[in-house]
Amino acid sequence: MAKATRKQALGRGLSALLKDPENDIQSASDQNADKVVGSIVELDLESIAVNPFQPRSNFDDESLKELADSIRQLGLIQPITVRKLGFDQYQLVSGERRYRASKQIGLKKIPAYIRIANDQESLEMALVENIQRQDLDPVEIALSYERLIDEIGLTQEKLSERVGKKRSTITNYLRLLRLDPIIQTGMRDGFISMGHGRSLVNVDSREDQISLYEQIIGENLSVRETEARVRGYHNPSTQSQKKGTTGKQEIPDFAAEGLEALKQYLETEAKLAISRDGKGKISIPFKSPADFKNLIKRITGA
Repeated sequence: MAKATRKQALGRGLSALLKDPENDIQSASDQNADKVVGSIVELDLESIAVNPFQPRSNFDDESLKELADSIRQLGLIQPITVRKLGFDQYQLVSGERRYRASKQIGLKKIPAYIRIANDQESLEMALVENIQRQDLDPVEIALSYERLIDEIGLTQEKLSERVGKKRSTITNYLRLLRLDPIIQTGMRDGFISMGHGRSLVNVDSREDQISLYEQIIGENLSVRETEARVRGYHNPSTQSQKKGTTGKQEIPDFAAEGLEALKQYLETEAKLAISRDGKGKISIPFKSPADFKNLIKRITGA
């Protein structure tokens, strides 16, 4: 109990220090910065602005109400994280749901960790913190990965290390952004799963993507059934055999799964063709001499 009391007293002292314009802290090298940065401080909610870099765009009203009720009963267990902007001005880095729920029940103050960060660092912290959450939808995760690559300048290898995910996992998410926006919205709203989306992304035409998407919704297709439809789209063996125009057949499961793994590893749209006697070939496209060299390097490991 004594330890908790000392911690609370420290928080009140730091809050008073932050209210003193004579000792305003703007960088980690300023006087008293070591006392404030990384500490838990009680801040006025009105002094905190939301984060424009926030990757989360969907806040479920019902779950927010449940969180607000929990905070009303038990208090805020986990502090939010903010960065200092100016005198008595802060910006959220993480914890927007906690911030919104606290405002919803009329709290005036909120416990917060204070960080000193520039725009890029704030964006990276917000994105990485959100990616680690369990309740983001696949498209939100994909958009967060894309922003880390485009705006922070991380390679997929560095991103893999930063967020603790396999490179192939990151690639799978990024490929979802090739889907038609209607399908992305359907995934965000829970009409289809990420597995459905991963299958549909193998269809180049947006119009055909939408057609297959409507089949998934209308016929309540499983991911496995969707994969079969996509294979049929690429290899319409039944129709072609009736017309007598080709000897190709539908790609068997073992080959389709292997092809998908190859695409993820090489990050390119490899093609597979199998004849009636079971023989086949794999085609791997490249866009430039440099692209070709990268493919060879990945295949051979040299």
